Amino acid sequence: MSLRDLAAVEFAAETTYLNTASIGLPPARTLEAMRSAHEEWARGRASAPAYDAVVAAARASFARLVGTGPERVAIGTTASTEVGLVAGSLPAGAEVVVAEGDFSSLIQPFAGRGDLALRTVPLDDVAAAVRPGTALVAVSAAQSADGRVADLAAIRAAASAHGALTLIDATQSLGWMPLSADHWDYVVCNTYKWLLCPRGVSFLVVSPRGAELLRPAYAGWYAGEDPWDNCYGPVRLADDARRFDASPIWIAFVGAVQSLALIEEAGIAQIGAHDLALAERFRAGLTDLGYEPVRGNSAIVAVRGLGHVADRLDAADVKVAIRAGGLRASFHLYNTIGDVDRTLDVLASALVGRQARR
Repeated sequence: MSLRDLAAVEFAAETTYLNTASIGLPPARTLEAMRSAHEEWARGRASAPAYDAVVAAARASFARLVGTGPERVAIGTTASTEVGLVAGSLPAGAEVVVAEGDFSSLIQPFAGRGDLALRTVPLDDVAAAVRPGTALVAVSAAQSADGRVADLAAIRAAASAHGALTLIDATQSLGWMPLSADHWDYVVCNTYKWLLCPRGVSFLVVSPRGAELLRPAYAGWYAGEDPWDNCYGPVRLADDARRFDASPIWIAFVGAVQSLALIEEAGIAQIGAHDLALAERFRAGLTDLGYEPVRGNSAIVAVRGLGHVADRLDAADVKVAIRAGGLRASFHLYNTIGDVDRTLDVLASALVGRQARR
């Protein structure tokens, strides 16, 4: 099935929705699966152990999307707690390099420790900032505020040269940007944006080297080798990355396995080509109107200082976000050229209106 046909079957937005970087739209198959699960629960027919198959399927699907094995993938509920697991495992005084203005869920767990040497540098300088003695470099593959993409190859090379651990947040990239998780020590991803899952499902990919440092500080019964065999008192933790699992939000995973399957079916390469083409069309149109979008090969397009047009866009039923005072539009598989052109028309009208008032 073509991407266009798949989108027509699975999505039914009533707006010009350019806000996936905030919340992805759920596919029809995801809504139906969750609806059925809620009904089964209400009828008293839900079984807690039966959800394990759904969790396992979602874990395996995510692993395939990032090119690794499910034994390296831990499940969670939100990216910040998984970053916190890494932050809490570092020794006091460890130096951590992060990008200036990166999303707080990636930075705050390190800042909140209070006893780490946190160095914040511009995104373009992250690789150069890694030095002997740097314990960890942590960066989002794509920036939430403006869509800029990190130079991951340079960061990986710098970290390797100095023996630093690496943590990549793929929340704003995975779904349109390919990622090989085995290139990194840790990859975290919240799935309710570009992977179109319900909120409450996240993943942490852990390398063998990263696992040596990581302490299963949040381990509960679900992190056991056999959670249903022994869920009272201390348990024997799983031998693989499941030892870092948080207990799953079951019905969220019921939906997630459907959304992840759709992303696999469509293919990240095909989705990425579609998303990037729309984003580039939007950038070109903004430039023609006299605006200055943030440049880059990203599905997220930002225009700094354009937050004042948010009300005009909302009145036209065009859904975007305002981040750091700028307009942020994000394009995904359910968007079309018509969405781009309609948004540009609204912005052109806003520009004409503003000039007329001068």
